[in-house]
Amino acid sequence: MNILLDECVPARFARELAPHSVATVQGRGWAGIKNGDLLARAQNEFDVLITVDRKISGEQELRNFTIAVVLLRAETNRLEHLRPLAAKILEKLADAPSGAVSVVSN
Repeated sequence: MNILLDECVPARFARELAPHSVATVQGRGWAGIKNGDLLARAQNEFDVLITVDRKISGEQELRNFTIAVVLLRAETNRLEHLRPLAAKILEKLADAPSGAVSVVSN
């Protein structure tokens, strides 16, 4: 599965999602791109966008996109707060519906 980490998710979190192929928004040169444009670009190369941006589902009509979105809810977006969610994320990836948000929290 090809996963894109939003710029609000630490790049080091990619290690927690092995064996999946993980890229970052910054690594793709897409930093600063608004959510709608980001989703449009990402859906051509990625299966899932992982983010902590709680506004994404309210700002975007996600059913217009073919990428699944996994929203992480943790105390902060720091690696030590996101790391405990990794196992739940890996479970959720298999069933993450395209064009919708799946929430993963503690």
